Amino acid sequence: MVIRWKLAVVMAERDISNKELAALIGMHPTSVSKIKTRRRLTRIDEATLDALCKALNCQPGDLMVYEEDSPID
Repeated sequence: MVIRWKLAVVMAERDISNKELAALIGMHPTSVSKIKTRRRLTRIDEATLDALCKALNCQPGDLMVYEEDSPID
């Protein structure tokens, strides 16, 4: 199982920069950059996820997608 993190995609769709998002959620732009560039979701606390969803006007499912591992033959 792999959970893909799509924050970069959602930010691009909404044309919002790291700096703008950081101001909306009360984070440093460098911190936003770090969570934005993740390809796979590691850990994210509920408060951060809540702030991202409010700022981006989206649902948690818009920020992540579940993909099954492909079988190795």
